[in-house]
Amino acid sequence: MAIQGTTTDYSSLTVTPKKDSEATRKASLGQEQFLKLMTAQMTHQDPSSPMQNGEFITQMAQFGTVSGIQDLQKSFADFASSINSSQALQATSLVGRYVSVPGTKAVLPAGGEIKGAINLSDSSSSVKVKVTNANTGEIVQNIDLGQHSAGKVPFVWDGVNSNGAMANPGVYKIEATAYIDGKNTVLETDLNAQVDSVTMGNGSTGMKVNLTGLDSVDFNKIKQIL
Repeated sequence: MAIQGTTTDYSSLTVTPKKDSEATRKASLGQEQFLKLMTAQMTHQDPSSPMQNGEFITQMAQFGTVSGIQDLQKSFADFASSINSSQALQATSLVGRYVSVPGTKAVLPAGGEIKGAINLSDSSSSVKVKVTNANTGEIVQNIDLGQHSAGKVPFVWDGVNSNGAMANPGVYKIEATAYIDGKNTVLETDLNAQVDSVTMGNGSTGMKVNLTGLDSVDFNKIKQIL
């Protein structure tokens, strides 16, 4: 014997708005109210046609997905805040220390040297570094590093120019090249620089590290803390 169910018509259901904050709270469907509506529809469904619940179950899944996304967004926001705080503490501890950052300019201190590393993409029979005065464009020194396999190739310029004299302190441009596959190729370099100060980030910009005598760089571009 078939059991005849009843169908509830919700089209005539009206909600009387309430005043103040309570009306605002009732304007949105909460999880508790949603479950009550689901229970009501299941109670009044036709037992002989269980598939009629499919659409409602889909809506329930969508509701759960939205709720889960909101929780996930809050978790990510808390996680990002924690990361930023950790980066701030780490960045402030870098003041006065040297770091390795990608770039083409470095500062030669009085009686000091410039250090860095070349990112060699492939084996080369000839790797060279050209040092140029950043202000005048004058070539100060050429360093021949010889043959190297692919990978990081460290180099040091002791501050001595091509005439055998000490170059003046200041900013110098570093250009690395290598002979790869029959042609001279310009390579990327990571140069050592001293951290002068740190600029904290905000909603639109990230944290930046200000380098002595040079421009600032994004904190996340630091390759190595020396």
